[in-house]
Amino acid sequence: MSILVVTGTGTGVGKTVVTAALAAATLQRGGSVAVVKPAQTGVTADEPGDLQEVARLCGARRLREFARFPDPLAPATAARLRGMPAVDLDLVAAEVAQLRRDIDLVLVEGAGGLLVHYDDDGRTLADLARTLDAPVLVVTAAGLGTLNHTALTLEVAAGRGLRLSGVVVGAWPAEPDLAMRCNLTDLTALANRPLAGVVPDGVGRRHWPDPEAFAAQAREWLAPAYGGTFDPSEWIRQQQTSNGLD
Repeated sequence: MSILVVTGTGTGVGKTVVTAALAAATLQRGGSVAVVKPAQTGVTADEPGDLQEVARLCGARRLREFARFPDPLAPATAARLRGMPAVDLDLVAAEVAQLRRDIDLVLVEGAGGLLVHYDDDGRTLADLARTLDAPVLVVTAAGLGTLNHTALTLEVAAGRGLRLSGVVVGAWPAEPDLAMRCNLTDLTALANRPLAGVVPDGVGRRHWPDPEAFAAQAREWLAPAYGGTFDPSEWIRQQQTSNGLD
C-alpha cells in the first residue's frame, strides 16, 4: 500500500489530469485507488471540483475532499476571507494513513504549489508529505520559465527532506516552441532522472466515451513505474528529431 503526493510548480499546470492518469493506470491493472484533495478552492458547493473531474476521466470512486472554499485563493487565505475553518492537515494525514491500509494507491492532490499555506500557522503540502513520509510527484509546465519554477520546487523538496518520485510535464502542446523542446533535456537534468511522463495538452477538455478509453491513453503518458509505457528517452529523441534539434 502506498501514498503519492501530487504537487505542481504552480496553478494550471495539469495536476488534476495527471492525478486522473495515475489513478487510471492503477485501476486498469486491477489495483485499488483513493484520491484525496485536502482543499478545493475557487469552486462553490454546487460546482464540480477537481475530484469530480478525476472521477469523470478515470472512474475512480474512492474520493475525499476535506474542505472547499469559493474564492480562487490559497486555502489559508480563502478560509480566512470567508471566516471558515482552515484545513486540518493532522486530520488529513490521519485519514490518508487509514486509507493506505486497505488501498493499493492513495493519491493526494495539492492546491497550487508545494508551499501554498493551508492554515494560518503556515503549514503546507510539504508538511503533509513529510508527515505521511510520502514521495512527491511534481507536475510542471512545458514552456519558458518552467526551469526556474521546477528548480525552486525541487530544491525546496530536497531541503525539507522529501523524496522526489519524479517530474511530469502536465500539458505538452501539439506544436511546441523552441523553449519547450529545449526544456525537455534541462528538466531531465534538474530532476536527475528521466521524465516520469508527459501529458498532451487539452486532455481534460476532451470528451472521453468512458474511463477505459482514457485509461488506454493514460498509460502512454506515464513511465512504467506508474503503470504506463512511456519511454522518456525515445519520446525526447522523437521530439528533437521531428523539430530538427538532433
